[in-house]
Amino acid sequence: MASHDMTHDSHHDDGHGHHGDVGPHSSFSGYMWGFVLSIVLTAIPFWLVMTKVITDRNTAVLVLGAFAVVQILVHMVFFLHMNGKVEGGWTLLSTIFTVVFVAIAITGTLWVMYQMNAHMMPEHPKLTPAAVTGPGS
Repeated sequence: MASHDMTHDSHHDDGHGHHGDVGPHSSFSGYMWGFVLSIVLTAIPFWLVMTKVITDRNTAVLVLGAFAVVQILVHMVFFLHMNGKVEGGWTLLSTIFTVVFVAIAITGTLWVMYQMNAHMMPEHPKLTPAAVTGPGS
């Protein structure tokens, strides 16, 4: 019986948690890669803005937005350990669903507000001093 317990323990105790656990297993080097990438992805946009390398506002917004998206992906992969293997891919799938849902909600809200502003707000005629004070004043 003792040999069975020892075989059972040595077979299943491989330092990765519970048997069948496919959760994230972090390493110091993984965290360091994430940290270094985060520093670089913060320093480059900071440098671009402070040295005024990009003068066009729209280009700056697009470039800084791209750096922000890459920064988010680095954090999700290196710090939150989101990939297709964790929990059978459900964590990644739920994150993708959430991002798509939020994007649709924000886009729809902005579209509705624009349409309401464009179609429901009447153009007011310029007010003249006589119109403000009224007739007979």
